[in-house]
Amino acid sequence: MKAKFTLLAWFMRHGILQPGRTVTNQLAGRGQRFPPPEDLPARKLCPSKDMEGECPQEANGSHPEQREERPPTSDLAMDDGSCAGPVKTGETVITEGKAKIIFPSANEVFYNPVQEFNRDLTCAVITEFIRLQLSAKGIQIAVPGEEKIEKVVVDLSEGEEAGSEPAPDGEGAAQAMAVGEVCKEGVRILEALAASGLRSIRFAKEVPGLQAVVANDFSSKAVELMARNIQFNGVGHLVTSSLADARMLMYQQKAEKHPFDIIDLDPYGSPAIFLDAAVQAVSEGGLLCVTCTDMAVMAGNSGETCYSKYGAMSIKGKFCHEMALRIILHSLDLRANCYQRYIVPLLSVSADFYIRVFVRVFTGQATAKASASKQALLYNCVGCGTHHFQRLGKMTSHGSNFKYSAASGPPVGPSCEHCHQRHQLGGPMWAEPLHDQAFVQRVLSALGSNPGRFGTQDRIQGVLSMVTEELSDVPLYYTLDCLSSTIHCNTPSLLQFRSALLHAGYRVSLSHACKNAIKTDAPPSILWDIMRCWERLHPVKRERHTDTSPAFHILSVEPTLQASFTIREDANPKSRKQGLKRFQENPEAYWGPKARAKAGGGISTSLQDKRKLYQNKRKERAEDRSHMKHSPCKRLKEGSSAGAEKCCPSPEAAPEALKTESPPQ
Repeated sequence: MKAKFTLLAWFMRHGILQPGRTVTNQLAGRGQRFPPPEDLPARKLCPSKDMEGECPQEANGSHPEQREERPPTSDLAMDDGSCAGPVKTGETVITEGKAKIIFPSANEVFYNPVQEFNRDLTCAVITEFIRLQLSAKGIQIAVPGEEKIEKVVVDLSEGEEAGSEPAPDGEGAAQAMAVGEVCKEGVRILEALAASGLRSIRFAKEVPGLQAVVANDFSSKAVELMARNIQFNGVGHLVTSSLADARMLMYQQKAEKHPFDIIDLDPYGSPAIFLDAAVQAVSEGGLLCVTCTDMAVMAGNSGETCYSKYGAMSIKGKFCHEMALRIILHSLDLRANCYQRYIVPLLSVSADFYIRVFVRVFTGQATAKASASKQALLYNCVGCGTHHFQRLGKMTSHGSNFKYSAASGPPVGPSCEHCHQRHQLGGPMWAEPLHDQAFVQRVLSALGSNPGRFGTQDRIQGVLSMVTEELSDVPLYYTLDCLSSTIHCNTPSLLQFRSALLHAGYRVSLSHACKNAIKTDAPPSILWDIMRCWERLHPVKRERHTDTSPAFHILSVEPTLQASFTIREDANPKSRKQGLKRFQENPEAYWGPKARAKAGGGISTSLQDKRKLYQNKRKERAEDRSHMKHSPCKRLKEGSSAGAEKCCPSPEAAPEALKTESPPQ
């Protein structure tokens, strides 16, 4: 009792408390916190009669050592008694790129290490975008690691493209904006769904030419952790944490006419609900970076859900990954058209379990009118996989003027001309190029002049190299295994099939979205002629084909093209010759999609445990039928034997005459 009175007297003496009010209410009203528990024993609380004489330094808290050891009153740096430093017990420090983040063991805030490639690629793309934006204003940027390369280029007078391109940016190295500096005329970045803030911190520590970075999240746990990580990395002068609904934040910035130059959307699942606000809140010519991880929806498993989210019907096909890229681009352009804006894709990538697109947004009523001619419906044959595109609009030029009208079609008949099967209708989807080849080359050149900048740089260079080799004017692709399985023959090698197309006078390329993809401007009839010629060299047993099968109809037609499978030198692309990396090795087991962060902060069940729990849940096991009902069907109850053999009664309740050795069907 005496100790309690002594503590109250000490608080009242120093003006912290007022008579007649409780300790908790007054401290809460003043916005202060109780001292950490470990600090209380260190403070030598004197008896009330000795408070004025024996320990004056401890009473007023002016002891130098105690003032230095006590953490600041800010909640972000307060340790709550767990340890003396910013890292609490049960937390780990994760290093990625130049950033280090504090991450809790509880699944309060989402973090996935597999997205390192996504974040590295984003930093590389944003760096080159900022370089283009600021160079128009006469401002140069200095990327760490590029200065040494530039000096070597100048000293040796080398004319290599990879080393000579950054040289103009290095001429004014003294005036160039360095990483970590606030550029008043730089870009403003919004990471709308920042979680731990890792991406925003990496922007501040790896990308020059920034004016400000806003790291926003709707979770208070995430914002608290984000603010700690910002302080932990010392980037508070560039990065600001924000607790808000991402949509309301973007709408507010648009209303205040203070848009963001770059908006990054990387949600858990679909970004559909944020797209409308994003296309309005980005500045003129600004950059939108969008990630979609709901690939099951976009790849055709739930076409109706895809339509409700993105305004397009997805269908199953071997080309599903590129189709997902074209669906999200269609959705972005459709939402931008509502505000007389349109998109220009810079880079569109399908990687692992997600897709990532980088697009610029411009305003222009005349150009927005042409958006209908950039979208197309897809006719896909369910038998042989042949697909055709039908543009939604048509744009014709009359001198300096353009006329916009509806397109004519359809491009196919009631059934497939090759296998006589029906068509599926998908889309609409983006039918224009997915990438800006000149911009991709700039990113590749910057990576080549700065080796070792990113942890996944080898994979970035491999993917972008394949992107530069893709046929930009050919939407979607075929796969060798699909073509050969349709006619039930063995599969030709990639070089043999590519050589056959080249010998026939058509263009062909690979695709970064699929390992054995074939993108070509050859019509489907040429593809099937090549497969017919291949089947003659490697015959199949045609007697096994039914009269209605796709293989029967395709092989019953004589080829009009005599294909040559002699391997050509140009059939093997440069990226394949060099063996560039498209995938990275998994650093740990189950390295892939992670469980969603829980609002309560509890430990979520791991995905592999969930898979075991729900594995074969729809299959009946022959040894376990305890869950089945023990009553015969209605026909047996009524005493009718007609059709009883088709019923599925339980074994115990059925008559002996109707029991069979086989399990119920």
